[in-house]
Amino acid sequence: MLNSIESNEILERLPAHLQQYIKPQNYEDYTPINQAVWRYVMQKNVAYLSKVAHNSYLDGLKQTGISIDHIPNMYGMNRILKSIGWAAVAVDGFIPPAAFMEFQAFNVLVIASDIRQLENIEYTPAPDIIHEGAGHAPIIANPEYAEYLRRFGEIGCKAISSSHDYEVYEAIRKLSILKEAEGTPLKEIAAIEKLVGELQDKNVKPSEMALIRNLHWWTVEYGLIGTPENPKIYGAGLLSSIGESKSCMTDNVKKIPYSIEAMHQEFDITKPQPQLYVTPDFAHLSLVLEEFANKMALRKGGLSGIKKLIDSKGLGTIEFSTGLQVSGNFENVIEFEGKPIYIQTKGKTALASREKELVGHGTKSHPKGLGSPIGKLKGINLAIEDMSPRDLKAYKIYEGENIELEFEGGVNVNGEIITGTRNLQGKIVLISFKNCTVKYEDQVLFKPEWGRYDMAVGKEVVSAFAGPADHHSFDLVTHKTSSSAIKSEKTSERKELEDLYEAVRNVREGKNTKFSIQAVFDILKKDHQEDWLLSTEIYELALEHDEDLAERTKEHLKDLQQKRPKIAHLIEDGFAMARHKLAPKI
Repeated sequence: MLNSIESNEILERLPAHLQQYIKPQNYEDYTPINQAVWRYVMQKNVAYLSKVAHNSYLDGLKQTGISIDHIPNMYGMNRILKSIGWAAVAVDGFIPPAAFMEFQAFNVLVIASDIRQLENIEYTPAPDIIHEGAGHAPIIANPEYAEYLRRFGEIGCKAISSSHDYEVYEAIRKLSILKEAEGTPLKEIAAIEKLVGELQDKNVKPSEMALIRNLHWWTVEYGLIGTPENPKIYGAGLLSSIGESKSCMTDNVKKIPYSIEAMHQEFDITKPQPQLYVTPDFAHLSLVLEEFANKMALRKGGLSGIKKLIDSKGLGTIEFSTGLQVSGNFENVIEFEGKPIYIQTKGKTALASREKELVGHGTKSHPKGLGSPIGKLKGINLAIEDMSPRDLKAYKIYEGENIELEFEGGVNVNGEIITGTRNLQGKIVLISFKNCTVKYEDQVLFKPEWGRYDMAVGKEVVSAFAGPADHHSFDLVTHKTSSSAIKSEKTSERKELEDLYEAVRNVREGKNTKFSIQAVFDILKKDHQEDWLLSTEIYELALEHDEDLAERTKEHLKDLQQKRPKIAHLIEDGFAMARHKLAPKI
């Protein structure tokens, strides 16, 4: 897939498990109607946002090469983004939150390459190229904000999810697809909306991923900057919504100073937000992020971290105080006096140090899991990891010795030591036994006939996080979505309308066209009476070249305003943009 994308060394670093989400942009699939939707939104947004957006927005449009008149091409964007240390890739709508954040950690902007329907021109619950390209891309040209985004991805992709999170993700993905698909029965949309509502209303303890996702929403997607009394827009969801970018500036939307408390505020992607958070500056975003990270299992480890991994039922990693990392699906933990004293994984497990798999300790060596005690030996104040070679020999923790190790809490390891593995600092991180039995009270945790027993060494678990320590240890190229974007079937009527849009576009760009602008208007009035956007484009062109056509088009649009009051304000804005030429050259 990367072979078909403009060369960018950032993309070449992407691991295979992220590359699996990338799809071709297929620029030729954008219709003239799609291009008109982009142009209308960008004209309206740039004119308005120049007054209310953070000053990085307009500068960023220039730096990222995003045009008002044309949907951005990923190839061109990558050439330009390369100069600010970022890249862009196309994906199919929503991707799992952990993957989305990991892309950010690699300085890669994920762009849903589809574009909203004309019917959803003001707002769509589905990620689209207007939201990503016109919302996210310009702001990352600000170095301080770009570093926040990268750091958020780096921390966020380690957040531990729950099985409930995955259910919510799948339901929201399906809802966004159905809402953007033409002709979806209202009954079908209502059913999935009901499911999303039921899932979001479930009384479940929010996972780390759910909490950090809330922080992401209230900053990266829907953030304001400045003061509650005088805010500016920087969140991509607001920058790309011609409806909410205006409504959010009114007193109808509550403005709250941004703090870590925003992690508890849920959101509904299908509706405008009733409250927004205002950060004083971009540096404050990073302070709140670090405050949140300090509460994560990533930095706290311990019994609670292990339990989060068990509850997630997903692939995760714990790190011992020695730096040894165990990655797998955690199945069980034995605790004593509020501390973990034994952990057990199930299925493929790998050991690593500093995110690099230990030689001889990949999933082929541990296909059925790994169990290990945690803590100090009973009656010995010096932890194994802190023992010098002389201490180890004195306590008979030495190759070839038959030994019984009794840990605080009651886990007992009895066997013959084969060898030990040390880290770069010289600490012993792993001890391997043969003829080994591991017990806890009356429970046998490991039997001699099961083969070699590898015991992790560490007096405590200092970190627990989602995903493997070394992504090369596991086959992570397994992504399958339950739903994909639905492409509309083209009717002859739709094809004719696209031809009319293309004709007007060609006239504007000085290209040859098979329809004159007057002919386009006549066909439009006769066969496509509900369409309003093309008439606004005709009105814009006619104002300069044909007063009679401009007047006839205006009358037609006024009639449409009466017949379709829901889009009357969009037509009015079209008049204003045409009259005042609110389309700055970028």
